[in-house]
Amino acid sequence: MKKYIAFIVVCICVLACKQADNKNAAPVIGFVDAFEDNTIGHAKTGFIDALQKNGFDEKSGTIKIIYRNAQGNIPTLTQIVKYFISQKVTVIASCPSLSTITALQNTKDIPVCMMVAPTPELMKVNDAQGNPPKNLFGVGENLDYIDTSFLLIPRIVKPKTGKLNVGMIFNQSEPQSVEAMKRIQHLAATNNINLVSLPVNSSADVQLVTASLLSKNLDAFFANPDNTVFASFETIVKNCDKTSVPIFTSEAGLVERGAVAAYGADIYQWGYQAGEQAAQYLRSKDTATLHWQMVTLRKKVYNEAVAKKYALTIPVNFQAIK
Repeated sequence: MKKYIAFIVVCICVLACKQADNKNAAPVIGFVDAFEDNTIGHAKTGFIDALQKNGFDEKSGTIKIIYRNAQGNIPTLTQIVKYFISQKVTVIASCPSLSTITALQNTKDIPVCMMVAPTPELMKVNDAQGNPPKNLFGVGENLDYIDTSFLLIPRIVKPKTGKLNVGMIFNQSEPQSVEAMKRIQHLAATNNINLVSLPVNSSADVQLVTASLLSKNLDAFFANPDNTVFASFETIVKNCDKTSVPIFTSEAGLVERGAVAAYGADIYQWGYQAGEQAAQYLRSKDTATLHWQMVTLRKKVYNEAVAKKYALTIPVNFQAIK
């Protein structure tokens, strides 16, 4: 009897120790990128820097980060999210919108911290009453800034003929890309611009579709907020360079990769802002504080070398990238 009682006491002590270890264990963040991209990668850097500034650092053991990249493969993206769920991560950090949508489709319990993503409304993840998922927080963006970016083109580019011809591609399976295209169509129609747009389904289509678009005597190309555009931007630049068509964009990060100019969010700061939100949650562990925010820092930037190549004069309130 004494041995039995002693065994029970030992078991209770072991369980208590395990519970104490779990309680004191460092929080775990599962960070998922939908694809490999030099521009979007800055968001992860900003996110981690914000965590470190707020006392969450892997080197000091105050946090653990599991990083995965789906390399543009949707089934792989789903597997990554499900793996994070099986590991019972504290937070899923999702970048860009494809990762956020996939995470929200697979969990209603684990907090999802989004970045480089449009608003929940544009992602079509709100409920029937217009409310975003209760486990969604982080930083999103609306389409208001696109007006400034797109209307920069007629200020800078002179049409070869009487009417300015601007081309763009969009992924018809991405809600935010379709919404952006509709907004740009309206802007073009009300500003005497001929917009030539063609749909793509994946990065594999970009080479052929861009070449087809550039055969239509374009004056400029507009790179809209689209995951396929991000992933295939070097292909777009290569094709546009061959036909001497300058690229304008609403994404500041694409300027250093070959676009002329942009007015849009700074991707590093976008990730940093999301990281500050994640740190706030890790301290409080209060889901009631989870609310997504609008991105706060946007930049007007231009690529001096590309502008010089096309002999374009950039407005003085735009800053040259370094």
